[in-house]
Amino acid sequence: MPRLKDRFREEIVPAMMERFGYDNTMQVPRLEKIVVNIGLGEALQNPKALEAATRDLTVITGQKPVVTRARKSIANFRLREGNPIGVKVTLRNERMYSFLDRLINVALPRQRDFRGVSRTSFDGRGNYALGLREQLIFVEIEYDSIDKVRGMEVIVVTTAKSDEEARELLRLFGMPFATA
Repeated sequence: MPRLKDRFREEIVPAMMERFGYDNTMQVPRLEKIVVNIGLGEALQNPKALEAATRDLTVITGQKPVVTRARKSIANFRLREGNPIGVKVTLRNERMYSFLDRLINVALPRQRDFRGVSRTSFDGRGNYALGLREQLIFVEIEYDSIDKVRGMEVIVVTTAKSDEEARELLRLFGMPFATA
């Protein structure tokens, strides 16, 4: 069992029950999934970018990504409906907890001038979005194997009803929020 899943059961559930006054352990918010996405506008001109991003995301998450396609045609961007424009992975259960553990304890502290992640990136429904500038912060990526530095979005989806509950849940997991 991943370390964070064990910590959730042992420490986080009792702490959340005490803080928010839940009657039942099933009322405590929990992580539902983590979605990791790399947008590739350059894939229209360079089809190899899609392969490289797929390889990087597979190495980082341990799961094969799905190619996302354009829903609409946009003439100004020379984009046709159905063109591949990104890759994404949805992580659940064991992989989700191990990815979050690596993100919080290894990858984020490796960022240059890291002072914590934003406290305000919640969507009002208890979900948290985090943007990363480069894939090199993950130790699984070899510096020599990448063709270009690409950013990615990490969305943490929780069952929390409010941003306050989700913020507390992620804080207890160890998310390094910036001090405002």
